Parts: sequence; C-alpha cells; structure tokens
Amino acid sequence: MPIEIRELIIKATVVPEGNATAGAAAGTSGDNDAAPGEAMIHTCIERILEILKEKNER
Repeated sequence: MPIEIRELIIKATVVPEGNATAGAAAGTSGDNDAAPGEAMIHTCIERILEILKEKNER
C-alpha cells in the first residue's frame, strides 16, 4: 500500500542585514539549527521505515 504525503510545511526566517555583527550572529545561530533539524529528519525517516516494515509484514 503506497503512502501518500499531502502536506509539506516549509519554514523560513528572514533576517534583515543591519550591520556585520548581526549577520555574523545570524550565521552562527543557523549552524546550531542545522543539527537539530538533521536529527529530526533522521528520526522521521526511521519512523517511516518502521511503518513500512509493519505494513509489509501483514
């Protein structure tokens, strides 16, 4: 049975370029956000694979 994803959520944050200090701080926080996002993606993929495995066992 195929799985169909009907919703895709894309979140973006726009940071105005006021001065060089603000830009450097925004770049640093962006690097920190990448790791938790990758962890969430990895967790979602694992869960999807578990669901597919359960469906194939039936």
